[in-house]
Order: sequence, then structure tokens, then C-alpha cells
Amino acid sequence: MKFDKRELAATLAPGAVLALSALGGGLLFAATLEPAERAALGAMFEPRAALLLLGWLVLSGALGALSRSAYLRWVAAAARLAEEAGVLLAADVQREIEPQGSAETRALARLINQLSQQRGALRADMAAQVREAGRGVEQERNRLAALMAELTQSVVVCNLDGRILLYNSRARTQFRALSAAPGVSGGAELIGLGRSIYAVFDRALIAHALESVQQRLQRGAAHPSTQFVTGTRAGQLLRVQMAPVRAIDAPPGEAALNGFVLMLENITRDFADESERDRLLHALTEGSRASLGNLQAAVEMLDYDDVDAVTRERFQGVIRDEVGAMSRRIRELASHTAQTLKTRWPLEDMLGSDLVAAAARRIEARHGCRVATSDVDAALWLRVDSFSLLQVLVYLAGRLVDEYQIELVQLRLAQDSGRARLDLVWSGQAMSTETVMGWETDAMRIGDDSLALTVRDVVERHDGAFWFERERVRHESFFRLLLPLAASSEQLDAAQFVRSESRPEVYDFDLFRASEQSRELADRKLAELSYTVFDTETTGLQPSEGDEIIQIGATRIVAGKLRREDCFEQFVNPRRDIPEASIPIHGIRPEMVADAPGIDAVLPAFHAFAQDTVLVAHNAAFDMRFLELKQAGTGVVFDQPVLDTLLLSAVVHPQQASHRLEAIAERFGVLVLGRHTAVGDAMVTAEIFLKLIPLLAERGIHTLGQAREASQRTYYARVSY
Repeated sequence: MKFDKRELAATLAPGAVLALSALGGGLLFAATLEPAERAALGAMFEPRAALLLLGWLVLSGALGALSRSAYLRWVAAAARLAEEAGVLLAADVQREIEPQGSAETRALARLINQLSQQRGALRADMAAQVREAGRGVEQERNRLAALMAELTQSVVVCNLDGRILLYNSRARTQFRALSAAPGVSGGAELIGLGRSIYAVFDRALIAHALESVQQRLQRGAAHPSTQFVTGTRAGQLLRVQMAPVRAIDAPPGEAALNGFVLMLENITRDFADESERDRLLHALTEGSRASLGNLQAAVEMLDYDDVDAVTRERFQGVIRDEVGAMSRRIRELASHTAQTLKTRWPLEDMLGSDLVAAAARRIEARHGCRVATSDVDAALWLRVDSFSLLQVLVYLAGRLVDEYQIELVQLRLAQDSGRARLDLVWSGQAMSTETVMGWETDAMRIGDDSLALTVRDVVERHDGAFWFERERVRHESFFRLLLPLAASSEQLDAAQFVRSESRPEVYDFDLFRASEQSRELADRKLAELSYTVFDTETTGLQPSEGDEIIQIGATRIVAGKLRREDCFEQFVNPRRDIPEASIPIHGIRPEMVADAPGIDAVLPAFHAFAQDTVLVAHNAAFDMRFLELKQAGTGVVFDQPVLDTLLLSAVVHPQQASHRLEAIAERFGVLVLGRHTAVGDAMVTAEIFLKLIPLLAERGIHTLGQAREASQRTYYARVSY
């Protein structure tokens, strides 16, 4: 129980007052006596001093007990009543307060219970009316959920910060497959509400796709989507289609975005199947060519003299005709196969001036050199993989700047014999053919990023051409890229601009308004943050003396809501015995963790699950000590801010006798299920934390920094492990 200074003061105050009164009265009385009288009085009381002291102690104790009883009856009971009434008011809890203290306090508690019951009845009536009025919305939501569930593609909706707002079950399954590690519940750390999509996709790739969508939207495309193919860290190949979520509050005449939709398709197996089919076709082609050689030899054998002229002529004509037909068919098949190999990666239609403008911005931002774009055909549309093509231009410009100190480059774009001619021009020192060949075949490197593609790979992907030329009259050199043009039917007319009031059929997600870059974390409001609420089960209570983690469970709070489906639960092999005395508490037996991964495999997965969030635990010092002791062995450091529901409970309810998890749950009306299982305790802790946030706000504690400062001032913050 917490040390209460006011209760101690109430207990000791009567004795102190009695002692001071007796001392003061004695001194005043002695001051009226003569010295001889004072001496006689002292001699009379000296033998009775012990008896007087004992009487004072008895009287002080009796008065102190009465004073303490009065304090508990009128002051402490009223304070506890105020705290519990605050819980009913701020934490939206429906339960009865137990009457305590004086008759007046008990009467007040009964009145509060009656008011709480009336409020509960009113809220139930309001909820029923809201449900009745919201049936149409609920039906639309159910239709959306059914549609999402039936989709064969994975669908992920994000805001402009890349935070996931919505996903379907197929997406979750696919993300698990992308990152699953042996023995660990993989994928949970990649997808979840509030998580960053950049854990899967390169940020620059998404930014480039968004830029392309924005340009199409501004030019009036009715369906301004784009697509790209990318590889994941696990070696999977994904085809991604991006569509915009348009802002409904954009100014008139503007087509602003506040999010995007990604539709994902895993094409790894399709790509492998097509590659194998291409290999077989290639083998067939080469084998047929050998057969044709044999046929040609047979034709030559018919030229011998022992074959009569009519027969020879007839067979020679048939064989020559068949050979010509087979050759023609095989040439067509070989040409089709080569074309398929070059166009397997999807190309998109893009206005050439947009590509040039994007390249100019990237080159200037990356390398600091000036870029001129004067000779650009503004009406030219290309069919390109714009992301890889921009990488080529930035890579070549970077090598010119680094190796030849070029300070100005020019981009030119024009049409040439049914193709687009894109030039990267500079003035200065020429280069050898061997240097150009090296730049073309080297793996591209931009800054510290090394890419798997070469310039030649990108050119072949576009079925294009690349070479170096020098114009001696102008004293200029340039790299030239020949690229395919878009079909004329695909080119957009700017007059077809779709205004922003043509609202798409999307739902209003609160997270669209959140921006992770707007404020410092310590100044963020508690209700706005994302949290990972976790708990551990261990072999014992002494982390510094060899006890180990045997289970980690966690869930997430995003946008002020508990996301029960977004959870992490993993057994851990402690590689030591589990004491028999602890098994009845957590229920984990040695055979349950025998085949589980060790902490060195589980901790990195949990760290990924908790990234970009604030950690929350009950008695967090205990759990964090176990994690801290594993930093050196695993290389995993949990440097996120940490909040402790035990300390926060002591902040909002300083008069309560207990701040155990069960006691707090009972005060808040939180149902305790799965106690002493890691994920069960994490769920209870999360519900308690959500109810603590409005109580903290009543005390003027609104931000993360304020909550941590208040926690550190509590009595329980002194406990360490």
C-alpha cells in the first residue's frame, strides 16, 4: 500500500497539538511563579514525570486513532469517492460504487450510482436510436467488407504518409508469406492498421508512382492509376497497381490526394512459369534449326545422278517448300518470344514532358548540377517504365558529374521515325567507346544505393536502343535513348479534366488526417499516437539472475482503438528449465516451448512489430529489464518511449489502495480473460490504457511528454529490477 502523508499527519497531529498545548500552558503558568515556587513545583512533578509521559502517550494515541478514523471516514472516503466518480464520468464505465465512509458520503455514493444508472439507460436508448439510423451505413460497410473479402487481389489503402488504413484478409495472408521466418509468426510485423507500407516497398518507388498519378489526375484522366513491378526482400515479385484516394475538401479546381489504394498480385510463380516456357521455346527453336540443317543436307543428297529427273524435281520442290514454311514459322515464333521477353515488365503511358521534368528535378536534387529542358516536344507521349528510366538518367548524369565534373546537362525529347528520341547532352571532354560500354553494362549505383539493373537491361525492357554521339560543330556530346511511343488512343486530352467535386465512392477514414511529420513525438497528444501494448511471461522474477522470457504477447492501439486482430503471440525457448512453482501461474510447460525459436529469433520479429509506436506495459520496468538484458546478444534495441499503466493509475488515482492489474480492471469494469497469458494480459492492459487517457486529460495531462513526466513523479517509479 502506498505511503499516505496526509493520513500520517492526521494520526500524529493530536499528540503534537496536546504536547505543544501542555508545554505552552506549563511555560505560561511557570512564568507567573516566583523562583522558589517554581523550584517547589518542579520537585513535586519530578517523581511523577514517567506517569505524566505515559498519560500523554495514551491520550495522544487515543486522540490520534480518533483523528485517523475521522480522516478515513470523511476525507479519504470522499477522495476515493471522487476518484471512482471520475472513472464513471471520464472512462465510460458502467458499474456501482461501493458506499464507504460517513453517512453523508454513503448517501452521495448511492446518489451517484442512481445517476450512473440513469445515464446508462439514456446511453442505451441513444445507442439504439443510432443503430436504427445507422443501418444503411452498416449495410454499406458490410457490402464493402464482403467485396474486399471476395477480391482475388490483395488490397491495401494508405494515407499520404504511407500508413495503412485498410486491408483485406488476402493482403494479410500475402504479407505473411512475404516475410515468414522459420518458427516465428511472420508477417504480423509488416501489415496492420497504422503501419508503414514502406516496410515492404521502397519509399522512392511509391513516391514516383504517386507523382505519376498526380500528374494524370491534373491532366484529366478519368481513372488516373499506374502500375509497377517490384521485388520484395524475401525474393517475391509483385505486380502493383496504384489508384488515388481524392480529397473531398480540396479547393475548387484542384484535384488533391489524401491517400492511395494498392492492389497487389504475386506474380513470382507466373514469372517463373513464363521463364521456363521461354526456355523451352528457345530450345525448340534451336532444335528446329538443327533439323532444318539436316533437311537441307537431304536436299543436297538428292542431287546425285542415280535419281531420275522427274522424281528428283518433285522431291526437291516439296522439300524446299516445307523448309521455307518451317523457317518462316520458326522465325515468327522466335520473334514473338523475343518480344515477350522484352515486354514482360508492364509499361505505362506517360507524357514525355512530365518524364523530362521529373528527371530534371531528380538530377538537380541528387547531384547539384543544373539541368536545361529547352528542346522538349510537349505533345509527345511515351510508353515506358518511368521509374527504371529515371534511374538510368540520374545514374548517367551522376557519373558525368563525378568523373568529368560536368556542371550543366540538357535533356532533349523529340519524335524520330515512329520512336521517341531522348538525349542527355553535355559540353566538355569526350569519352571512349570502352567507357560508354562499361557505363552501359555496369550495375547502376546512385549515391549509396546499388541497383540490380544495368542501363542495357532497362533499354532492352523497352525494346529500345542506346548509344553515344559527339557533335563536333557544337562541341557537344550526348547519350541517346530510343523509346517506344504510346498509342494515340491512350493519350489524354487536357480538356477532359475531372473536377474534384466529382467525388469518388470511398469511406471517410480518420487516419487520412494524421501526419507523422507534423509534430515532435513528445508533444503529440496521447489520443493521436499509435501504441504497442505488450506483456511477457518468464521463468521467474529475477531477470538479472538468469530468468528468461518464455512468451511474448502484444497488440496495437491505432487511432484510439484497440486492434485485437493485429496481435503478436510467440512462445520462446528459454534454453533452461522452467521452475515447477511458476507453471501454475502462467500455464506454460516445458514441452510447449521445446520446439519454439530462441529469443535471438523472436526479439527481432517483435521489434519489427513494435516499430514506429510507443510501448505500453503494466509494471513496464519488469518487462523492459528482460528486453534490455538481451540487447547485446541480439543486437535489438528498444529505444521507443515507454508508458506504464501501473504508474499512470497511480497518477489518476492516488487514493486507491492497489494498482495491481486486476484491481485497476475491476475499477474500470474491464473483463479479465486469459490472465497470466502474455497476449491476454496485453489485451487487458490495452483496454485499461484507453480508459486512462481521458482521466489523464482531466488532470491536464494531454501529451506523451506530460504523461512520462507525471509517471516519473509517482511513488512506484522508484521500483527497479
